[in-house]
Amino acid sequence: MNKEIDKIIKTLSNKEYLDIVYHSPVNNELMPSHSKLKDIVNLFRKIIFPGYFGNASINNNNIEYYIGVNINNVVPLLKEQIKRGLYFNCSNNKNTNCDKINKQADLITLEFIKKLPDIRKKLSTDVIAAYLGDPAAKGYGEVIFCYPVIRTLTNYRIANALLKLNVPLIPRIITEMAHSETGIDIHPGAEIGEYFTIDHGTGVVIGETTIIGNNVKIYQGVTLGAKSFPIDKDGNPIKGIPRHPIVKDNVIIYAEATILGRVTIGENSIIGGNMWITHDVEPNSKILQR
Repeated sequence: MNKEIDKIIKTLSNKEYLDIVYHSPVNNELMPSHSKLKDIVNLFRKIIFPGYFGNASINNNNIEYYIGVNINNVVPLLKEQIKRGLYFNCSNNKNTNCDKINKQADLITLEFIKKLPDIRKKLSTDVIAAYLGDPAAKGYGEVIFCYPVIRTLTNYRIANALLKLNVPLIPRIITEMAHSETGIDIHPGAEIGEYFTIDHGTGVVIGETTIIGNNVKIYQGVTLGAKSFPIDKDGNPIKGIPRHPIVKDNVIIYAEATILGRVTIGENSIIGGNMWITHDVEPNSKILQR
């Protein structure tokens, strides 16, 4: 039995079996940690929604101290994970300069912390939208503490800000955490305006190049996806091109609707449930099953 196991070990260690699955790190740097990133997101949740998460009792006299402590706790954790992400990018991109990653991680961490007030502002509008959009909601507190859409959008808005600072890998990990927890799949590259909400949420997919305006509401099972991928002369998909829908302001998209390709849903429109849309929709339209 031991001989057979040794044989399997040698096979698994053979170079031809490692081509795609093996990661050779720069400077022996570890990959980003899922558990540490979960801790980081939870710390940001405490900062963005003080009093709702964590064990501390918050009042007007100690809130500045509370936020300060949590920011001081999260900064070194975030910097370390950003550094690991940058080193991962170096390992996979020969044209990337790996000499100044520590300084780069410092600068990115500071720039991200500067964005926290804006992230909270946008999430506050999302809380309002979720509350006003659901007759069953008893108050903002219930929405913040219980609703999967706010949990997902917190991860998304953190990840989107990191992506705009050119942080590799980590934004996708953060949104996939929310995807696993809530069943809502939002790519960190999507652009989502204020007062956005998803009712129920399970099965929603929002693709990388989607653009969503303000005051948009969608329901469970909605897909904002791509039709197909153009390929290059070698048969590989061409990446980084706009391929997902643009949803303008004040649009409602009902359950299980599928909207594919770089199409525009005009402002003030309603897309009915189970619709399949692959063309532009004029403003003020109502698209329903016949």
